Amino acid sequence: MTSIDRRSILSGSAATALLMLAGCGGEARAQGRRVNLSEAQWRERLSAAEFRVLRRSATERPFSSPLDDEHRRGTFVCAGCGNRLFSSQTKFDSGTGWPSFYRPLAGAVGTETDRSLGMTRTEVHCADCGGHLGHVFDDGPPPTGKRYCINGVAMDFRLA
Repeated sequence: MTSIDRRSILSGSAATALLMLAGCGGEARAQGRRVNLSEAQWRERLSAAEFRVLRRSATERPFSSPLDDEHRRGTFVCAGCGNRLFSSQTKFDSGTGWPSFYRPLAGAVGTETDRSLGMTRTEVHCADCGGHLGHVFDDGPPPTGKRYCINGVAMDFRLA
């Protein structure tokens, strides 16, 4: 029979908390995805800023992305794997400093609950590689009422 003492419970809880704080959720989420690379492969493929956002769930500074001001016709794709994420036809100016959309392309993104920073939000990630894109909120325009607030560094733009 296995004995569990207080020290084992506390050690396990601390290890779990450290993994969550380290942003390992994105790596675990990527298991079983169409694009599944090692951390070393992601570091080689991505810029330092892209890696921090896509693989470690960081957030870029508001108003720092040129994609916030991108208004041409085209498609926004994942900077990590090229998955088509958003049509320029669903982009709108939210005034938040991040590219915002009211609807992703069908099957392009997934969501999960994010309880970091002492609040509950809905995280948005790439359906193909699991990369962190941003968050979705219920304060967007019609027809969906959603605001997909996406880090520009997590995307590339492909002109139509």
